[in-house]
Amino acid sequence: MGISDLHPTYLECLVNVIPALLMSMRSEYGAFWKCFQASGIYIFIQVIKMLILATFVPTTDNVVEGVDMFGDLIKLSIDLIDYVGKYLVLSSIPGKGHAKILTAGVGWAGAEVILTRFLDLWVGARGAEFDWKYIQNSLDSNICLVHHVATVTLVWLWSRHDLNRSAFPIVVMLLSACAYKQFLFDFLYNYLHFTRWNLLLVNALFTSVVGVITLNIYSNMAKVIGLF
Repeated sequence: MGISDLHPTYLECLVNVIPALLMSMRSEYGAFWKCFQASGIYIFIQVIKMLILATFVPTTDNVVEGVDMFGDLIKLSIDLIDYVGKYLVLSSIPGKGHAKILTAGVGWAGAEVILTRFLDLWVGARGAEFDWKYIQNSLDSNICLVHHVATVTLVWLWSRHDLNRSAFPIVVMLLSACAYKQFLFDFLYNYLHFTRWNLLLVNALFTSVVGVITLNIYSNMAKVIGLF
């Protein structure tokens, strides 16, 4: 049966439905494709960080007992470049604050999970032997999603010129705490001998506290500028 044999009603339905379907696939502000753009910026930022680490950060061959606090602080300080990348993502996304934040946060977190955890989960978790580390990695990936959405929100709040002056120091403190939280986890693991489950719980509590405080500041900001 050729296309000429189709009933005119079917052709009319196709003509009416296909354009509407194509339009419905386009999300507001093109957020779907902006997630891929955020992922691309994430990859670019990670390459820059690796080049800086390889060029300027000394090796830790002479570290006693495998702990180098000063070196770890330097490495975590380089992670502040992530905030520059998130700011670039936010600047490239048009629309309201919530659309910018969710698009940048999901795109950034998605790229991190795919590049750092996906292969391990895909290959290892499908093995015959069960290991709790894959459950831990999965839970940690969900925590990282909340973490990145919170940090993107903090970067967006920091960039706002109309942010309440009393909230600005809190935003800066939260950004600093998020950047150096791994130092706390390393201390708990190396000196207090926390297990991976304990560290996962601490990470979840830390991220929850940061998320709640960030949400409170954002909601107050949104009421002032009339986002909702």
